[in-house]
Amino acid sequence: MSIMTRREWLHCSVAAATVPLWGAARAADDPYADAVFADGPPPPTTPGAFTVAVLPDTQHYSEKYPANFTAQTQWILDEQKKRNIAAVLHLGDITNKNSTPEWVNARTSMSLLDGKVPYFFCPGNHDYGKGGGCADRTTGLSEYFPAAKYRKHATFGGTYDREPERMDNSYGFFSAGGREFLVLALEFGPRNDVVRWANGVLAKHRDHAVILITHAFVYNDSRRYDWAKYNTKQTWNPHNYPVAKSTMGDVNDGQELWDKLIAKHENVVMTLNGHVLGSGLGRLTERTPGGHEVPQMLVNFQMKPNGGDGWLRLLEFLPDRKTVNVVDFSPTRKQCNVSGGNKFSVTMG
Repeated sequence: MSIMTRREWLHCSVAAATVPLWGAARAADDPYADAVFADGPPPPTTPGAFTVAVLPDTQHYSEKYPANFTAQTQWILDEQKKRNIAAVLHLGDITNKNSTPEWVNARTSMSLLDGKVPYFFCPGNHDYGKGGGCADRTTGLSEYFPAAKYRKHATFGGTYDREPERMDNSYGFFSAGGREFLVLALEFGPRNDVVRWANGVLAKHRDHAVILITHAFVYNDSRRYDWAKYNTKQTWNPHNYPVAKSTMGDVNDGQELWDKLIAKHENVVMTLNGHVLGSGLGRLTERTPGGHEVPQMLVNFQMKPNGGDGWLRLLEFLPDRKTVNVVDFSPTRKQCNVSGGNKFSVTMG
């Protein structure tokens, strides 16, 4: 089987899709107003390709719909060999109210992957503070996802906080497609000293292709969060949360992370984030000062019914080392969403 072209990928499965809800027929509050559904599994993977699965904003699953969370991780486990799933990325807001029952549910679902599929995660604003209010950086993350557990795995790299060791900011490794990857997972609105640490991690691992995950980076206008330029025109910027006010503004948004971190290195190949409501979708590609193209994607499904209807994102990295085919799939609905915002290709490098 030959490598699927971009045109073939974008048109695959559309013939089986249900009729989209366009124009006057769609309700303003319809959570699937722009969806184009294709029944059945995602398109077959290309020979020589590998897949990275993405789990954004599981907060409502952890709070009210744990079976949907478990359905996602179980599907990943079941499809690992068939789709050559090399890693799983959780984009934060693991919980909704930073409560013990929610952390227990999240741990139960994610633990299905332990020792079987490498997974990486970052905390979101709802994982911080009393009731998930993000008034400070207290979180149950490291109690229920402890560094001591992950240090036992060869994929573990290190953490920013060492005494006591916390998983708020961490990095790890996976190998796929003949390449060595590093996943850099940063806290919601990373602090300045965390950015300093992250620069050291990237400089030390110049031979690795880096995927950056953090909860707030791209907004649903397909531009990076930029408090200095857009201020409150982009809602839910880290600068507008209580934790920023309590730390005299010691947070960084998407544009600041680009300027202070990504633009200084040529080994970042992609960024992913959740967090943003509305469409829950956005993407852009921009070149670093050295001319390296970096795709940046927002994906968030928490606004869908049942806490998100089980939707996850699949990234298929093709053997050409440049093209990544993207599609959103729900193991609970057993459907793909093949609309333009949910099924597309990006180019790295």
